[in-house]
Amino acid sequence: MSIAPEKIVGPELIDIYRKVDEGTRLSFEDGMRLYQSKNLSAVGYMANIVRERRHGAKTYFVANQHINYTNICNKFCKFCSFYAKKGGPAPYEMSIEEVRERLQWHRDADLTEIHMVGGINPRLPYQYYMDLVAVVKEVLPGVHVKAFTAVEITEIARQGGVSAERALADLMEAGLDSLPGGGIEILSDRVHEELFGRKIDGDEWKEVARAAAKLGLKQYATMLYGHIETLEERVSHLMQLRELQDETGHFLTMTPLCFHPEKTELEHIQKPTAEMDLRGIAVTRLMLDNFEHIKSFWIMNSAPVTQMALWYGADDADGFVHEYEITYKDGDFGNKKQVLTRSNMVRLIEEVDRIPVERDSLYNEIKRDFVAKKPLSGIPVTAS
Repeated sequence: MSIAPEKIVGPELIDIYRKVDEGTRLSFEDGMRLYQSKNLSAVGYMANIVRERRHGAKTYFVANQHINYTNICNKFCKFCSFYAKKGGPAPYEMSIEEVRERLQWHRDADLTEIHMVGGINPRLPYQYYMDLVAVVKEVLPGVHVKAFTAVEITEIARQGGVSAERALADLMEAGLDSLPGGGIEILSDRVHEELFGRKIDGDEWKEVARAAAKLGLKQYATMLYGHIETLEERVSHLMQLRELQDETGHFLTMTPLCFHPEKTELEHIQKPTAEMDLRGIAVTRLMLDNFEHIKSFWIMNSAPVTQMALWYGADDADGFVHEYEITYKDGDFGNKKQVLTRSNMVRLIEEVDRIPVERDSLYNEIKRDFVAKKPLSGIPVTAS
């Protein structure tokens, strides 16, 4: 016997449930109540309604490799453990030949996406970025290049003495296919000033997004949460993204990213919890009615939490994530290898009664025969 929705969501959230059931856009006040409600199950229940309305049980993943081409950065963000500094990690700057070599590492994995981001390194010239994209297309013809946050695009444009739109056009000519999320972290002037004041601000980030949309370039969106931001600032971030998507329509997916304080200037902040992660996924799904996809990034919230998130609004579990170096496990700068294979991804999804669907970077489905034999719990997801 099915349980009446009123009993699941309770009187506190029944009015929001009715909006969700009718497909009515939620308000700022609704977003605040979803974050503040003690009934996490109700929030997840409503997010799952939206998720299944759009995608049923399908859960997407991508065969991807990350390349973080430099960790030298002049922005010195207080939340970052990636950039080179005293005490680690050691500075590095990949040559084009080193990138070429890395692209050979996982050729047998049938990769469809290369995700490239790095620090803001003022020593890298304009042509370096063009060559960086071009070498990917040379080594892996047909692969999708998702590269450079808005902060990087601004630096690339500065190096070339051109506008952001011109820099984007040149990168597209070299082979750039889409822009990742990131760069602004959270759209709050207060947080920007306190934590990452050397980077572009929210208005500048939006202008890069508008330039990308004008050129027909797809983009991903993110929100870094769990540091010094308030709940009001989280909801405001979602509202601003929703408004920008109404305007441009060029965002593919949204990924809430949990902050890891290890080895940052904010080490005193409590680590993210599963409750925080699941609620963040669910509220994002409910608020962003004009975003088709919501992603759970397992490498930051863990594979088990991502499994739960597939019932809390997420329809995307990201991908293999070969060579990701932005966040280190427990702040260990020597432990950089965190990866799931194709069979791991399939098992992760099937273990929670969802249907795995491999996709390309634009969410076109890739047909493969999947065979899942062992439970994910028996497979390590981190290797040294």
